Amino acid sequence: MSPHLPISPDQIARQAIDAAEAGAAVLHLHARDPETGRPTADPDVFMQFLPRIKQGTDAIVNITTGGGQGMSMDDRLAAPLRASPELCSLNMGSMNFGMYPMLQRYQTFKHEWEPLHLEASRDWVFKNTFKDIEEILLRLGQGHGTKFEFECYDTAHLYTLAHFLDRKLVTPPLFVQSIFGILGGTGADTENLLHSRRIADKLFGDQYHWSVMAAGRHQLPFITMGALNGANVRVGLEDSLYAGKGRLATSNAEQVRLIRSILEPLAIDIATPAEAREMLALKGADNTSF
Repeated sequence: MSPHLPISPDQIARQAIDAAEAGAAVLHLHARDPETGRPTADPDVFMQFLPRIKQGTDAIVNITTGGGQGMSMDDRLAAPLRASPELCSLNMGSMNFGMYPMLQRYQTFKHEWEPLHLEASRDWVFKNTFKDIEEILLRLGQGHGTKFEFECYDTAHLYTLAHFLDRKLVTPPLFVQSIFGILGGTGADTENLLHSRRIADKLFGDQYHWSVMAAGRHQLPFITMGALNGANVRVGLEDSLYAGKGRLATSNAEQVRLIRSILEPLAIDIATPAEAREMLALKGADNTSF
């Protein structure tokens, strides 16, 4: 849906390094089949760009554990278990994840799989049961010393995270990513932003760092509001293809520069990778396997 989306390992590596140079402290990464652009969990594809990113920047590498439609737990964990990264994303529950309304916005697609993928989301549940989450926390967290970006699509996910904190399967400081604007999750409304912060404060006190992301047209205005309420922010072409109304972002780095241009005049500091590592108590880049 955008010619600027990085597809090949080379494109992903270059855009990741450029985003870090623009000021991103954390790089959240997925992989794609370089021929078709389809999401892939193949660790061999990840290993074509992870070492290059590590060589090109000191930013924190954050690999998805979400994968995509039809992937098993072993598929989803194959790349993180091989790479042993400092940080991985972890969705804190099962949920409907509807992307099919985009079928009404586009008349043509580059690949045959794309409209089928969107339509399949009408009858698809992203599965992360309590057992699934336990497995990820044990195999990747305790097994590799990896910490997590806990992706919370509604307040119920905050309570799920609190459950695992009570069981000591996760340890502070927690990195809580509140996500808004996905069909099936919490809507991008001011009331939801403030409520999510109140619940997180109630459950975690001073034991967490909060971040906000929002999908599509909500990205820039909503995360700006989040930052004004004390949140860290996440931008990127995974969440929005645009850098302003009707204008496609030419890269992930452009979105990083854009949000910096909004936040810095408001006297909001941008963390360096070293500062982010200290905030999140990460194991360090030297203790990864790529």
